[in-house]
Amino acid sequence: MPPFEGVLFDLDGVLVDSEHLAEGVWVRTLAEHGLPIAANEFSHLAVGQTFPNVLLRLEELHGWTASDAFLPVLEERFNQAFHALPAIEGARETLLALRASGIPFAVASNSERGRLYLKLRASGLAELVGEHAYDPSWVGGRGKPHPELYVFAAAQLGVDVTRCVVVEDSVPGGTAGVAAGATLFALLAAGHIHPDSAAQMQAIGAARVLRSHRELQEALGVTTSA
Repeated sequence: MPPFEGVLFDLDGVLVDSEHLAEGVWVRTLAEHGLPIAANEFSHLAVGQTFPNVLLRLEELHGWTASDAFLPVLEERFNQAFHALPAIEGARETLLALRASGIPFAVASNSERGRLYLKLRASGLAELVGEHAYDPSWVGGRGKPHPELYVFAAAQLGVDVTRCVVVEDSVPGGTAGVAAGATLFALLAAGHIHPDSAAQMQAIGAARVLRSHRELQEALGVTTSA
């Protein structure tokens, strides 16, 4: 038997390759509403964060506050962008291998609930994840880096979170997993990964740094035959 009883996945950058799409929408919309910002700068401050935290950081760093018109435009563009969204290579196989091994898994994402399900459907992963997809609204809006979302997701699986592996690609998400008491695996397989991501994830307590879903399957002991 594996030394864990459940696997808790982040979504963006772990199962679906959405960060570049989201970054492009943010940067374009911010520029149109008075805040030109370089894509790499935005990525550093936003990856893994909730919407409210991104807006707070933009205000703190740039003195910019969203107008009443900003969020409706952003929401509409996100919903359009995420109708065509690829799963990260090997993600579907990882979920199938876990299912075949009888190991429960869930998705815990900072995405708003409607977009969470939109992304899962668009990437073809919705039927595998099923009901076990959770967003911050399940825990009073306290998304990552707070630990509550991962604690809640583990409880829905009937598993103690300290017996779970959390699979993350960002510092806020990894911080949440470690604070919850889970074992953190950093999966750096998406297009937005920065050169210093591995060191950052190790610094917050990642037990493993993995570069592909094939490596993740091996680390979880559920290697597929394909």
